[in-house]
Amino acid sequence: MSDSRDERRRGAAGRSGSSPASTAVGATRRGSSRADRARAERERRRRHTTRGILLSLAIGVLIAAVFLGSRLWHGGGSRYDFAGDGKQDLVIEVHAGDSTTAIAETLHKQDVVKTVKAFLGAAHDNQKITAIQPGYYRLRTELPAATAVNRLVDPGSRVGKLVIPEGQQLDDTSDVKTNKTTPGIFTMISQASCVDLDGNKHCVSGADLRAAAEKADPSTLLVPPWAIPSVTAMGNDHRRIEGLIAPGTWNINPSASPEEILSTLISSSADLYVRSGLQDNASAMNISPYNVLVVASLVQREAKPQDFAKVARVIYNRLAEHRKLEFDSTVNYPLDRREVATTDGDRAQGTPWNTYAADGLPATPICSPGTDALKAAEHPDDGDWLYFVTIDAQGTTLFTRDYQQHLANIELAKRNGVLDSAR
Repeated sequence: MSDSRDERRRGAAGRSGSSPASTAVGATRRGSSRADRARAERERRRRHTTRGILLSLAIGVLIAAVFLGSRLWHGGGSRYDFAGDGKQDLVIEVHAGDSTTAIAETLHKQDVVKTVKAFLGAAHDNQKITAIQPGYYRLRTELPAATAVNRLVDPGSRVGKLVIPEGQQLDDTSDVKTNKTTPGIFTMISQASCVDLDGNKHCVSGADLRAAAEKADPSTLLVPPWAIPSVTAMGNDHRRIEGLIAPGTWNINPSASPEEILSTLISSSADLYVRSGLQDNASAMNISPYNVLVVASLVQREAKPQDFAKVARVIYNRLAEHRKLEFDSTVNYPLDRREVATTDGDRAQGTPWNTYAADGLPATPICSPGTDALKAAEHPDDGDWLYFVTIDAQGTTLFTRDYQQHLANIELAKRNGVLDSAR
């Protein structure tokens, strides 16, 4: 009995003693878990905040890099672009077929813009850059790219543009009746060469151009081989290059010498004549290219476009029959006059061009013939005409082979006030 009671007491004591111990251990574990969770939450929040700050910084750096890159591409950075109004005036050339990049490289080499990229960036915002024509332009060194683009697309910046009308001759001509002077090719070149550089106006003078035409060796002037004999035969007369500068629109370098300007125009014109078929057509006609050019100049001065091919035929017919041409235009040419008729005294002057006084063609062309006149000289109409005369103010021209009929036509022209004297 006693043992049983002792065992029950021990058992009760054991249960009674184990409860506080078990409770203490359980409380310790639960307290440690909350602390860990708190620390973990704080760590998680810290890492989240750090990632947010780093992400914000990365985005900021990226935005700044993109902005800076854009500014540099468009010429905004001082390391890549000039500032101010430029340093010194200069003339640059845009060549035929130049891309925007090629133009940018030219400007960079000439110290107009600091970098190619700066110019390309500024040009990207200006559509007019795609319409830039070949030629010469006045700019300044060390210009901001945007300013360089604006100057380049400004029509007022273009220099050296030369426009030669059909039928123009080298020297100025005058009209006695109206007292009007028509600028010749030398004057036109001089005017086109003028450029203002840093407040100083520079022009190649007409006198210097005329002197170059007189004295420079034909090879220096790049006279084509088919014209060399006739040019050489004229000695030091500046009119020896008449007709070798074709009408049209040309670009001349204002900083070039008179010889360089003339040689550029003559060689470019010769290329134009070759492309038009002058040599081939002349060969087919058994005539020299130079003489075809002379005939074309007579056609240009003597006729209206609708009659070009007929007048060319009259010229060839008269030459074939060994008749003098007797064109007033050839008399007036060395007199630098634009007149329809001439006087007996004019026609009596013995010049290399007077077809009243000498047989055959004049020594040189008497003007720069246009494309239509040249085609007429190469492809004259069929006909047996030997004479022609314009009979009214509308330009009606009558053609005939019969001399008596021609005299009657002249009388009609007189009555209509077109002629004061017979051809």
